[in-house]
Amino acid sequence: MDWDFVLACAHHLAVFTLVGIFAAEFALLRPGIGASQVRQLAKVDAAYGAVAGLVIVVGIIRVIFGDMGWQYYLGNHAFWGKMTAFLIMGLLTVPPTIAIRRWDKAGAGAPPANEVAASRRFVHLQAGVLLFIPIFAAAMARGYGS
Repeated sequence: MDWDFVLACAHHLAVFTLVGIFAAEFALLRPGIGASQVRQLAKVDAAYGAVAGLVIVVGIIRVIFGDMGWQYYLGNHAFWGKMTAFLIMGLLTVPPTIAIRRWDKAGAGAPPANEVAASRRFVHLQAGVLLFIPIFAAAMARGYGS
């Protein structure tokens, strides 16, 4: 069995799932969000975190056991650009996640408009950073960065 192919497929499926969940969070987190949508948003946000963890685990396994070898990745600037972008995205998820969990726990009506707006800014920044990840991935796939 071609394990490198299996790992690449698993990694790509996890990443596309992550982007889909991110799109759902992007769409749900909007002005005028009500209590029922907050509950749904909390579930989507939890799934976002879980799938991000899966992307990391599969990515690490791919780096260690993939055909390219870990030396290729550790010495590749495009890889580190991709990892930096992923880390920045992860850090940008923290404030909205904290807010969403607080709103869900309170369970009382619509969250404050200023908090929704602040969380949306973080999600919009994540969307901007997300654009760099496939660019770095494409560079890596073509041997750039080594």
